[in-house]
Amino acid sequence: MVMKLFLLLLLFVLLSTIQQAQGLNPIDFSALRDIKNSLTDINPSSPNAFFTSWNFTVSDPCSTFAGISCSTSSFFPRRVTSLTLGSGLSDSPGLAGTLSPSIANLSELTQLILCAGIVTGPIPSQIGTLKNLSVVSLTNNRLTGSIPTSIFTLPNLHTLDLSHNQLTGTIPGSISGLTELKVLIIGSNKLNGEIPRLLPAELLHLDLSNNQFSGMLKKSMPLTLRYLSVSGNRLWGPLNVLESLSELVYLDLSMNHFSGPIPSSLFRSTLSSMFLQRNYLTGGVPQPPLSPSTAVVYGSGSTVDLSHNLLTGKLTGILAGVETLFLNNNRFTGEVPKEYVESVFNGNTKTLYLQHNYISGFPVESGLLLPDSVALCLSYNCMVPPLPVEFMACPASAGEEVSRPANQCSAFNTSMA
Repeated sequence: MVMKLFLLLLLFVLLSTIQQAQGLNPIDFSALRDIKNSLTDINPSSPNAFFTSWNFTVSDPCSTFAGISCSTSSFFPRRVTSLTLGSGLSDSPGLAGTLSPSIANLSELTQLILCAGIVTGPIPSQIGTLKNLSVVSLTNNRLTGSIPTSIFTLPNLHTLDLSHNQLTGTIPGSISGLTELKVLIIGSNKLNGEIPRLLPAELLHLDLSNNQFSGMLKKSMPLTLRYLSVSGNRLWGPLNVLESLSELVYLDLSMNHFSGPIPSSLFRSTLSSMFLQRNYLTGGVPQPPLSPSTAVVYGSGSTVDLSHNLLTGKLTGILAGVETLFLNNNRFTGEVPKEYVESVFNGNTKTLYLQHNYISGFPVESGLLLPDSVALCLSYNCMVPPLPVEFMACPASAGEEVSRPANQCSAFNTSMA
């Protein structure tokens, strides 16, 4: 009898130990409860409601709660290492509420992700205590206030994405201390001030678009940058500071106040997406390299937009072959190089906008047919378009006038002589 009682007691202890071993650290468990109490599904009755699985009566949230990952079962008690709040599904309305400071109690967290919703309030400054964080992505919500400076002290931070919120304030100079940061996306907020003189030295992706940043681009931009977008700000000055960024494959400086010439080093096939429209850029486009070995050959998917600037002179063949090319609303003169014409009619260039310039010719051989896939606009230049108007695909902003008045062309050409 005593032996049976001993065995039953032993079995109870073993089962209790196993249950505790499989369970979650009580601090993490409590933190998850606080997080749940501060957030709610926008549509709780939706079949995709996120918090449906967050049942705090279960013994092991690691295997049942949506959006969390835990340390391996060989470490007891288990710890939350990744937290994704929201399903991220296209038909899910997301979450509402605020972010609980208790997130900081998940001390082993490496990833914190908030999916699109209407979460409001500030980003808890306590997040800066989570020294293991490598990814912080809190996008497409209504977060307000400034970016906590504590975030810029996280030693292992690789990706910081706070885009599409209502954040205000500036970027502190301490950001340069994020030596592991590779991706910084804080576009579509209300941030202001100047871009810090020093940014993380090995940054690959920088998106500051659609904010209220002012000042000039700094010469000390990270040489490692492959993606740079500062469109829709109040930045100004010359672009020669970009000459050293040889790794760029995507550049968007559109809708600012940049001026001066476009550096010839930016006209290269490796920089396959370049958006410089709606600035005050002057000068022209450079001549193509003389050596065939250094020729600039743009490929499929390439896009260059230089529209709505103050560019002048004759076009050169350097942009021939760009798949989507916007040169409209400038002051280009002369005849369009035959390389562009050939690229359009063989279908390599699928969009070519040249309207609202002072171009005098577009040399089309008789009998050539424009491919159906091509959008070509030549209206409002110093010529009669060689194609019937109905064959041109011009935007409504091009207007209905096919050619410029002769007096505009003669006056402009005289002033440019």
